[in-house]
Amino acid sequence: MAKPIPSPLYEKIPQKNTLHRASEVTIFFLLLSLLAYRLLSLKNNGFTWLLAFLCESWFTFIWILNLSSKWNPVSYKTYPERLLQSYRVDELPPVDMFVTTADPMLEPPIITVNTVLSLLAVDYPANKLSCYVSDDGASPLTFFALLEASKFAKLWEEYEELRRRIEDATVKSISYELSTADFVAFSNIKKGSHPTIIKVILENKESRSDGLPHLVYVSREKHPSIHTITKRGAMNVLTRVSGAMTNAPFMLNVDCDMYANNPQIFIIQCVCSSVPRMNRTAVSGIAGLQGPNYSGTGCFHRRKVIYGLWPDGRMEFKGRIGLSGISDCPYDLSNRVEAAHQIASCSYEYGTNWGTKIGWLYGTTTEDILTGGPAALIQQKRWATGLLEVLFSKNSPFIVTFTAKLQFRQCLAYMWIISWGLRPIPELCYLALPAYCIMAGSHFLPNVQDPGVLISISLFVSYNFHTLLEYWGAGYSIRACWNNLRMWRITAVTAWLFGFLSVILKLLGLSETVFEVTKKDQSTTPGEGSDKDSGRFTFDGSLIFVPATTLLLVHLMALVTALLGLFDLVGIESRIGEIICSVWVVLCFSPFLKGLFGKGKYGIPKSTICKSAALAFLFLACTITVRK
Repeated sequence: MAKPIPSPLYEKIPQKNTLHRASEVTIFFLLLSLLAYRLLSLKNNGFTWLLAFLCESWFTFIWILNLSSKWNPVSYKTYPERLLQSYRVDELPPVDMFVTTADPMLEPPIITVNTVLSLLAVDYPANKLSCYVSDDGASPLTFFALLEASKFAKLWEEYEELRRRIEDATVKSISYELSTADFVAFSNIKKGSHPTIIKVILENKESRSDGLPHLVYVSREKHPSIHTITKRGAMNVLTRVSGAMTNAPFMLNVDCDMYANNPQIFIIQCVCSSVPRMNRTAVSGIAGLQGPNYSGTGCFHRRKVIYGLWPDGRMEFKGRIGLSGISDCPYDLSNRVEAAHQIASCSYEYGTNWGTKIGWLYGTTTEDILTGGPAALIQQKRWATGLLEVLFSKNSPFIVTFTAKLQFRQCLAYMWIISWGLRPIPELCYLALPAYCIMAGSHFLPNVQDPGVLISISLFVSYNFHTLLEYWGAGYSIRACWNNLRMWRITAVTAWLFGFLSVILKLLGLSETVFEVTKKDQSTTPGEGSDKDSGRFTFDGSLIFVPATTLLLVHLMALVTALLGLFDLVGIESRIGEIICSVWVVLCFSPFLKGLFGKGKYGIPKSTICKSAALAFLFLACTITVRK
């Protein structure tokens, strides 16, 4: 009797998006109509009209990319209950889990421990799991925290006691521990100069499915004379070390401030669907093309794919990768440590394809919305910088479309993501136009009596309705939609602007981009902080806040001049559109307006206000000069 064909473990379901398509096409035609109107009336208007036309041309281009990316959305429905009906537990594939951290001060060890514990506790056979923690800071504090976490995982004692011990070690010192055998390797550590450290903290020697997964600490070698690639280099080291020790066919990488909140995530995502987990910010439309983009964390990968092979390709490592494959998952990890040390050295990759054709490719700072604050904006700056570096590199989607098997629409989808980094210039110019027109006595919008004003009004209403529809469909509130709309504006003229400038300086050979570790927040007590302050925008003395503060002050000055009738030659009614736009910009930057009067970390520092005020008055002086 023939063996019955097993039911599929997942199903790819096209999503109905008729309403969204209609909304997006409507906005597209309104954008084209606005461009046509501006082009036809360009001779009768001045510089502001031309600048608005150029900015709106960019917005139209971005909307075309957006339209193509979202046109065929799909979702994946998984059937985990069918898995064990078709396969035995011992037939499930092994998974290597990667957790990355770099600085115990910016990324407190208790956060890393929480991430590791959540991964060790997933609903999956323990003998099929291995967790590798990469510590780029080679910190004995991080290693101590993982040792304590391993004891906790064995006993599952009171969590508060575990947290207390780790936080006490963070505040005080663990120098007394350095004399023990476990900490000998950390005794002469210097920042940026230390040997490879690999420690097997937990080992499931008996291969018990109800035991604990392997837990391995990895700190790659660093030397002052050898340039160290940032997180991408750490990921490549983890890939090689795990290949030498456990060599699971699937890999999961997780940032140290993430955690698995679904214990069945491995069965649902990795085994059933066999596709990378999409980041929430990624659209399902990209999954309907050649698959979703790699979003930096929380993603499953096939090891073969990271090695540059097709999923059904043969594991031919010799020469090309410099690592001989391991056919089975070994259970005596201690015997593999010496080999792992060799491939974690800082000079190992020279003469190999690692970082160029194999593994995570080098050349950018990005890997991988938000309330706001310095840490969030630094992260956004790093993303914008990295995306632009990809755009101007040999791995640009346009180039890969011709040199590899990237489809044209998938190329457009990647361009839609990468274009975030190019957004700040047209966005900043367009945001400054209303204030400039008010103070210069010019205009960039059609007059109220002009029929063309209906195009602008329809476009504004349609776009915001479409955005609200998307957030509502995703289960978000109107307030969440408004907060994200504001943050897109704020991020564009702060983090993304500095990311753009960083890449320009790099292209000119004047500077190198730097990987910046963002500070991870933690609450040491359950009652720390207040609900009133939860999610509030925070500030510091960083220059990253100067452009947005300057823009806000410029618009406040413009509104004051309009209300007082200063520089008024043509009447306020002829610039009512610009005044409404200026009020809208002030509303979008309301966190900065509150920051002008806030205190402590919720207030903009006086030094930032002074710099911004000077730039705002300079803008006013230039406007008056042009007006004359």
